[in-house]
Amino acid sequence: MRNIKLEIEYDGTNFCGWQIQSKVRTVQEELEAALNQLTREKIRVISAGRTDAGVHALGQVVNFKTKSLLPDRVFRLGLNGILPKDIRVINAEETEIKFNSRFSARSRNYKYYIATRQIAVGRQYAWFYKKTLDLDKMQQACSLIVGSHDFKSFCQAGADVNHYLCHVKKADWQKENEKLIFNITANRFLHNMVRILVGTFVNIGIGAIEIDDFLHILEAKNRIDAGPTAPPHGLFLVKVFYE
Repeated sequence: MRNIKLEIEYDGTNFCGWQIQSKVRTVQEELEAALNQLTREKIRVISAGRTDAGVHALGQVVNFKTKSLLPDRVFRLGLNGILPKDIRVINAEETEIKFNSRFSARSRNYKYYIATRQIAVGRQYAWFYKKTLDLDKMQQACSLIVGSHDFKSFCQAGADVNHYLCHVKKADWQKENEKLIFNITANRFLHNMVRILVGTFVNIGIGAIEIDDFLHILEAKNRIDAGPTAPPHGLFLVKVFYE
């Protein structure tokens, strides 16, 4: 038995998320169907993270067990010949049998893009926000989430998790031409965590809430106190880090 690790990218625009669901198009379903065709086996893949409907990935990592003797490069070339154009395999390699793309991961990096003007090219990859945002205030609030915190306020209500503790290694806002970019790396992420953080930071950027309010929201551990959930199309899973 072999354990194959894939690094993939996908445009989430026309997917109902990563995880297989009934009667809708998902990334997992497309990838497993392609693997089944290539290997003639019933393959089930494990992903480093389950992205929501409309969310994109530049560096999603998956692994699967197989008896196939196909060379690594054939997995990449063969899958790219079968998969639809909105999913691409960047790299394929055999890895140690105990490797698990989800549980072996040490941290993950996401980026969220906000367009400060209406754009034609790339509009499906950034949230257009028409009000002026105070980036300095957003950055001040952003610095407060670095470290280990309970992020229950920034998790979708009713999420099935054992705990809400996450360790944020890095978080900042950057301005790049006519876009604002939220960059965050953490050991784990809760359901909708990045998008709820972005929605809350935007409320700070327009002056709807103050820095002290953000501290209260973080400590309250109550989703209702946080800001809105930002739209999914501005979010990218950029990279998954392993030892």
